Amino acid sequence: MSTTTPTRLPPLAVVAGMRTPFAKAYGGLAKVPADRLGCLAVDAVLGASGLRPAEIDEVVFGNVAEPAEASNVARVIALRSGIPADRIAHTVNQNCASGIEAVIEGWQALAEGRANRLLAGGTESMSNVPLLWDRRVAEFLMRWRRAHWWRKLSLLGRVRAGFFRPVVALELGLTDPTCGLNMGQTAERLAQEFAIPREEQDRFALVSHQRAAAAWKRGFFAGEVARLTPAQTGGQAVDYDTGPRPNQTLEALGKLRPLFDARNGTVTAGNSCPITDGAAAVVLTLAGQNGESEPLGYIRDYAEAGCDPRRMGLGPVYATSKLLRKTGMKLSDFELIELNEAFAAQVLACQRAFASTKFAKEELGRDEAIGELDPARLNVNGGAIALGHPVGSTGTRLIITLLRALRERGLRRGLATLCVGGGQGAAVWVETQMN
Repeated sequence: MSTTTPTRLPPLAVVAGMRTPFAKAYGGLAKVPADRLGCLAVDAVLGASGLRPAEIDEVVFGNVAEPAEASNVARVIALRSGIPADRIAHTVNQNCASGIEAVIEGWQALAEGRANRLLAGGTESMSNVPLLWDRRVAEFLMRWRRAHWWRKLSLLGRVRAGFFRPVVALELGLTDPTCGLNMGQTAERLAQEFAIPREEQDRFALVSHQRAAAAWKRGFFAGEVARLTPAQTGGQAVDYDTGPRPNQTLEALGKLRPLFDARNGTVTAGNSCPITDGAAAVVLTLAGQNGESEPLGYIRDYAEAGCDPRRMGLGPVYATSKLLRKTGMKLSDFELIELNEAFAAQVLACQRAFASTKFAKEELGRDEAIGELDPARLNVNGGAIALGHPVGSTGTRLIITLLRALRERGLRRGLATLCVGGGQGAAVWVETQMN
């Protein structure tokens, strides 16, 4: 464990935050590539902040499945959004934490004076993650291109059906290469370790849908979601997140088969987040540098931590523990908490770990448990099980949604945290007021 004392950054102002609707993959946003999704989020947040592209000094965007046709997708987004060419942009990939890490790296650029006003966010088009082909296909095609026509005839005789069996890059990307488990399998491990039954996971998923549907019904998400026209999507209008199911039932969830362990598994498509497309963006300055305009809120501090990749879902516990040590805060100080719902089993495992003295002593070097993760304060507008998890952008979405939820309820302090594929976690302390 590192003993380095981190430098405290000055408070960060989130001037404004907006996102696209989150749509299930291969649905309403399937024709919109990651760079275009990012542009749509940028256009929306510039409109919300009243800023012109020329007033942005730098751009940082998170993205995991970086498109081959838009290398350094943040730069492509910046230029296509009208940000002047003399302003720099770079892309962050920290798996599920990319959208938070983009904000943190933007914060660091502001703190060192490299920029005065910055755009950060995340984008992901999981619909457009490509299929890959066997390496032998590439070798065959190279020989084919170089060969004379008579040689091509003999090459055809070497073709085998297995050459053209595609590798699903999305499935490959969601599998950790160091432990050999896909993300769903890590959730199954946590369900077993913390004795989380199937029905409890399904009930948690049901609440996520109910809360998200209720938030949409009362107009909460209309304040952060830019509704998209057919011209913008290349198909139909997408006016809302497509994942929440107002009529979801426990009975329907109970009928779904386990995805990752057919015999003993408890993790299903219903109690997991769906594969999703979407983007989110925020305008950032240091606190006190936004003139007289009141920002959406502030970020006071953050922490990131590593953990066993086989238990990656516990990342929020490790990161939050680190944040509390760093700041002297207690879990009970946070009035609302956004903990990303990669899987119901993963969130419920975090809930048990937060409350466990044994876990605190053995895993965190603490004398007592961190505290109770109150369900009434957790993901009050639903979470990724209903809303979706476009991996590069979720971290930014958590910050936007949390600040807006605090404001809606007249509250001040919140915690945004998530687990990260590969065995990491991130935690961010936000506030709606500085004083």
